[in-house]
Amino acid sequence: MQSKAATVEQYLAELPPERRESIKIVRDVIRRNIDKKAKEQMQYGMIGWAIPHSVFPRGYHCDPKQPLPFAGLASQKNHMSMYVMMTYGNGPEEAWLRDRWAAAGKKLDMGKCCIR
Repeated sequence: MQSKAATVEQYLAELPPERRESIKIVRDVIRRNIDKKAKEQMQYGMIGWAIPHSVFPRGYHCDPKQPLPFAGLASQKNHMSMYVMMTYGNGPEEAWLRDRWAAAGKKLDMGKCCIR
């Protein structure tokens, strides 16, 4: 479900209370650990973190006017998703994520770059 919220605060306010709390917890973990160059913003109808043009001038290859998407966090209809763009394409980053997830003893529910 894409949101039409213009700000992260608006996005959080429109969520049901139980989802809002869970999204806030994951958001806080991401904010504490993500590279400080990544900027939090609304992107593609969800909370996103992108690498700004000041750091990566070429922007996103599909739309160079957009900053490079790095991660996203969304409340979907039946689940919450975290989007980790660097894992797209079965590269070493995806293998690292899958290994670390397994080492934590958790079952991974993952799409091309989303973790549900």
